[in-house]
Formats: sequence, C-alpha cells, structure tokens
Amino acid sequence: MGADGEAVRVRQAAPEDLPQVVGLVIEHAAYEQAAPPPADLAARLEALLFGTATPRLRCFVAVLPGEEIVGYASCAPEVSTWDGEEYLHLDCLFLRDGRRGLGAGRSLMDAVVGHARELGLRQVQWQTPAWNARAIRFYDRLGAPAREKRRFTLTVD
Repeated sequence: MGADGEAVRVRQAAPEDLPQVVGLVIEHAAYEQAAPPPADLAARLEALLFGTATPRLRCFVAVLPGEEIVGYASCAPEVSTWDGEEYLHLDCLFLRDGRRGLGAGRSLMDAVVGHARELGLRQVQWQTPAWNARAIRFYDRLGAPAREKRRFTLTVD
C-alpha cells in the first residue's frame, strides 16, 4: 500500500514512462555506488523497450495513484550453457528510497516471474551486491537460493 493506504500497482512500462524510469535508473546507479548511466540513456532504453515488434528488454514499473513511478524491474531472456536452456535474467530491480516495504518489490517480482512463464522459461536469475543486506533478505524470503559469483565487465572498443 502507498503512503495514503492506496495500492501500488505494477504494469509494463510505456514510452511516456521513460523520463521517470531514467530517473530511477540514475538513483539505482547512485545507490549501488556505480558510475552514472550515459547521457543518452532514454534513447537507448526507448530502442530496447519499444523499438521493435519483439523488444529485447522488458520493463515493469511500480506505480502509485497519480502515476508516480516508485520502482522498476527490467529483464531479458538469456542462455545458460550449463543448463542448455534459456532463462529470464532480471537485470534490475529497484525501489525508490522511502517506498520500500509497500509490497511493490514482490509485485514487481511477480510480474517478472509471470513474464518468464509467458515465454516458457523455467528460471529467473539475477544478482545483487554482497553488501545489500536488505535486498538479500528480500530474496531469501522469496525462497531464491544464492550462488556466490563476482561480476566482471570488459569494455569492448
């Protein structure tokens, strides 16, 4: 429930949501102590989310009455060589500070899991920083087992 007891609803992001989603991505990067996103992020996301009949990326938004977007989850199908099948990769799940604990995180995860089912995928996989204890507790409550790994990024020129 929102601050006034009104329910948070989750829906697929629409093109007009991009300014709010980009704002949340910027907050998310700062929260994770990462470099800020590129200046042209809105255009990049627009192409990935809405640029084709079958977009590569899916984004769900948590919305309060009045259309304030307070969180998002983005995901895309990936392939596991070890399992020999596709899975849905949850790239980002973020809720604005002060808007956590309203049930929006679980609702966003439900939307992601529902999308995996729509695609016929049996798993959703994701990662979170080891220091993010609150997120880890949330994922533990979902019943998701953790796999210890480190993420590396190699820039390709």
